[in-house]
Amino acid sequence: MKSLRIPPPKEFSFELALAYLKRSPRELLHKVIDNRIEKALRIGDAIVIFSIRQNKEDLLVEFLNTKVTVIQATEVVKYIREWLDLDTDLKPFYAMCEKDKLLKDLVVNYYGYRIIGQPDLFESIVWAVLGQQINLAFAYTLKQKFVERFGEAVTLKEETYYLFPRPETVAQLTLEQLLSIQFSRQKATYTISIAKKFAEGAVSKEKLLGMSLKEAKDLLMDIKGIGNWTANYALMKTFRHADAFPLEDAGLHNAIKNLKKTNRKPSLDEVKKIFKKYKGWEAYATLYLWKSL
Repeated sequence: MKSLRIPPPKEFSFELALAYLKRSPRELLHKVIDNRIEKALRIGDAIVIFSIRQNKEDLLVEFLNTKVTVIQATEVVKYIREWLDLDTDLKPFYAMCEKDKLLKDLVVNYYGYRIIGQPDLFESIVWAVLGQQINLAFAYTLKQKFVERFGEAVTLKEETYYLFPRPETVAQLTLEQLLSIQFSRQKATYTISIAKKFAEGAVSKEKLLGMSLKEAKDLLMDIKGIGNWTANYALMKTFRHADAFPLEDAGLHNAIKNLKKTNRKPSLDEVKKIFKKYKGWEAYATLYLWKSL
């Protein structure tokens, strides 16, 4: 099989997905070239490189380095549907936002914008740890160095495609190896600790599947380095928990401040009060508030 098509839902904007995916030139885990996405994905012992582009009403997926089996193609489609959040029905969310002062204009301006996820739970958590208490540009610098140094790479037609480092690899690293690529001692300690939990099988995506938000958060927050913000972020990006949102997020607070045209950020209690009306859609309300920035 060399290609296949995926019909996306009506409430999906490939253009907005592209805009999100090309927000940093330091991103190595996918490429945005012209109007298509290219990515390498490990499936069993094979690494499949594929591209995604809009073709009329469908998404056209083309396999670039090999013909794939039906099983491999099925796994790629599953990954893409998770990654681009194609299975969430946004109609109830949009209906809820029609009369909401904060969100009504945002959902019109960014119609079809979805939570671009991270189907790999280990990647999702480590990325959240890297982003703690630093700006986004430096977080991407750390991620770039981490992936280049410890991830896998495959070259096709002079283009290099990277895969996120495996937990088993990271678990064997020393603090000095991570400090040498500008990790703080705390981030290095947390990253290795998290990798060891994954490598030992104490935590995995499979273990968290089907858990309630509270159960999943409790399991994650038992791991050193994973607090409430990190756990919520990972559950929002990997498991699509619609009620997971990073309450303490500074960007979220700034968005509310800007939209309400006040001279101060809201308190945590005020954010909680605002989000009561978004119950069940907290993650998407957060997404659109972030987008307003």
